[in-house]
Amino acid sequence: SMFQDVRKAMDFIHDTGVLKEQTIKNLEKYVVKDPNIPVLLTRIKEVAKVFLATNSDYNYTEVIMKYLLEGNSKPGGPKKPWRSYFDLVVVDTRKPLFFADGTVLRQVDTNTGKLRIGTYTGDLQHGTVYSGGSSDIVSELLDVKGKDILYVGDHIFGDILKSKKRQGWKTFLVVPELTKELQVWEEKKSHFEELKRLDVFLAELYKHLDSGSKECPDISAIKTRMNVLAYRMDISYGQMGSLLRSGSTQTLFASQLIRYADLYSSTCINLLHYPFNYLFMAPPVLMPHEVASQISAEVSSSDQSNRTLTTNKN
Repeated sequence: SMFQDVRKAMDFIHDTGVLKEQTIKNLEKYVVKDPNIPVLLTRIKEVAKVFLATNSDYNYTEVIMKYLLEGNSKPGGPKKPWRSYFDLVVVDTRKPLFFADGTVLRQVDTNTGKLRIGTYTGDLQHGTVYSGGSSDIVSELLDVKGKDILYVGDHIFGDILKSKKRQGWKTFLVVPELTKELQVWEEKKSHFEELKRLDVFLAELYKHLDSGSKECPDISAIKTRMNVLAYRMDISYGQMGSLLRSGSTQTLFASQLIRYADLYSSTCINLLHYPFNYLFMAPPVLMPHEVASQISAEVSSSDQSNRTLTTNKN
């Protein structure tokens, strides 16, 4: 199948190191350099602690971080080492194992990229790069509790789900595809609005019927129109469809995002637009029985609450 082929190819380029080799050779092509990254890190570090936890080894991390942070220095200005943007740097974390038992914590010799002999058990040493460890060790080194950490990641399972379920960290999921999703939504949201109107119209057709009714309204045209609208919404996102929607319903990814990500955005740079004491609150979401009650109120003034059958699945 296509999934098996793509999965096999992705495993191959990761396991053989081809992906990172080609990335290092073509940094400008594969790595987006944003001048706001050092600005964001500097501002956060002024009011909190910042740590980097990556599955990559030190040598690869060194190249990427230098390109992103040291390469963004102002012309003529002082060159700030990339490690100075962080209070703690941990490589080879092996997430999602990192959020469970983890591995042995060791120090990295930044001159050679090799690991120092023995397990590290001391206090946090600024400017030192560590290898392995676990989320518990990170919390101890930084002297913080899980609920005090905002963890930014781009992998729904390896980053967000595990850190939320096992450690109770606050989570921020980076979803680059969100830019495209929002663009399509703005262009095609009229389809979704029509689906909602058709749903209300169906309620109108059935509002005077109950389990003893013999009448059977013809809803074939409405069902056809709903299918057409759902199809048009799907193809608007391209051949692979939407990451977050399948017709009028949410995808598994979307449901996991809503459940485990406290925040999500196309880029963490958007944090620059908010004060660090900002209170983020999710908009209220109606449950299926509340939606049904709302529709009933729209189509009838009579009391429908005791004879409403609700479902959370199509």
